[in-house]
Amino acid sequence: MLVNSKTAIIGARIVLVPYRPEHKYHQWMLSSELRELTASEPLNLEEEYTMQKSWQLDNDKLTFILLARPDRYSGTIPTNDDIKTYPMIGDVNLFFKGTRNHNNNNGDDEDDDADSFQVETEIMIAEPSYRRKGLASEALSLLFAYATSPSGPKELCLLPQDFIVRIGESNTASLNLFEKLGFVINKRVKVFKEVEMRFRPGHVFKWTEGETVEFD
Repeated sequence: MLVNSKTAIIGARIVLVPYRPEHKYHQWMLSSELRELTASEPLNLEEEYTMQKSWQLDNDKLTFILLARPDRYSGTIPTNDDIKTYPMIGDVNLFFKGTRNHNNNNGDDEDDDADSFQVETEIMIAEPSYRRKGLASEALSLLFAYATSPSGPKELCLLPQDFIVRIGESNTASLNLFEKLGFVINKRVKVFKEVEMRFRPGHVFKWTEGETVEFD
């Protein structure tokens, strides 16, 4: 999606930046664990370049690369040059499906078929040393706040009830992560051994807003 092609979102311990050719994570996909968790296939460098270009232009996908800040936010905003030195640890994605219809803003879905509008969320902390430190929670909170902000890009301005996530039923860590962010299980798909979670209807939840800056 071009809407975030020059946008960075700065949080306390993590920075979200647009996915660009310099962000190479095909080596991560050599890990059988990550491929299983993300339902991905191995990529060579050429395939990754093709995917990066396609995803940047696709209006149905919003991708940010996750960079870890070397020190906790101290009240100063890092420069673009600073940000470019931060280690890359994963990514976070929104996949837009169906036709948007916000006539019904109370969170009740009268039509819950495959054509109803939904924004599927995926996150990956690929570097093992950065897992279980609360960084996935911070990244998702920053992304949700950005995507739902009335002052954000007009192509977004999503509603909390638009978000959906599908998680393997045995992935307790991810289930707990999204539950803490205001999601509840609304469907179980036994054949795929996964659950579907949506933002809790009528629930008031304030996600953490980051500092949005232009990123060249």
